[in-house]
Amino acid sequence: MLRPLLLSLCLAFPATVLPSYAQTQAIRPDISTLTQTLKIDALIAVMRTEGLANGKDMEADLFPGQDGAAWDVVVSRVYDTARLHQIFDTALTKALENEPATQKAMREFFGTPLGQHILALEIDARKTLLDDKATEAAAKLWSKALNAKTHRAKQINRFAEINDLVESNVMGALNGNLAFYRGMNAAGAFPEPMPEDDMLAEVWSQEADVRRDTTEWLFPFLMLAYQPLSDKELGKYIAFSETSAGQKANRAMFTAFDAMFVQVSKELGQSAGRLMAGQDI
Repeated sequence: MLRPLLLSLCLAFPATVLPSYAQTQAIRPDISTLTQTLKIDALIAVMRTEGLANGKDMEADLFPGQDGAAWDVVVSRVYDTARLHQIFDTALTKALENEPATQKAMREFFGTPLGQHILALEIDARKTLLDDKATEAAAKLWSKALNAKTHRAKQINRFAEINDLVESNVMGALNGNLAFYRGMNAAGAFPEPMPEDDMLAEVWSQEADVRRDTTEWLFPFLMLAYQPLSDKELGKYIAFSETSAGQKANRAMFTAFDAMFVQVSKELGQSAGRLMAGQDI
């Protein structure tokens, strides 16, 4: 569920100089099978599309009036789906290392026809929200349900609350933004090295905007994604989320996505910093 916000985007260096993060822990076969069940390949493919679009926005902000060909190559390279999946699987392996019961519960819920349907709906909704007009329509749909205090609005609020979706997304974005600044700092993008306290202060100054953007995207997304589900079907998803295994599964997923975003955001900052300093990337 984690969505990159503001500077929390995915970038990387050429494969020959990539950090060795993805090789720090072997990916177990059971985790690979689990991520197949969770449709992570399809989700990361959508994230690549999001990232390429966000890269264009960043190019306009960071390098206005410059030839963006080099930046485009970097953006495309970083969003290599196989690499992102490897980083995710490595982090999920660590997060679920001593949680066989949680893995079993995840397979048993998301491996069912309902679980697979839910995952497909979530992915389709993310694809739909790549279009600005669709995003506006989803926001209106959510606003109407919320103002009318419908049962579906209550279910979605409960789902977001039990899974701590707002706070987890906000912290994920802020962690990514901090990694971005650290990467820029390491690449010499600033006239003088930026102290860690200054980077932290800058990131925390963005918290209100990140929270607003998170909320404005998240709830319309949930409303759109789960619209085809009956109240009973969404109720089953909520019930799973309320279990101990569901809570552990949610935290493990956020941990894996956070690791991915922090790693690639740092590399993004390094690449951007090098360009801003006039160096080759």
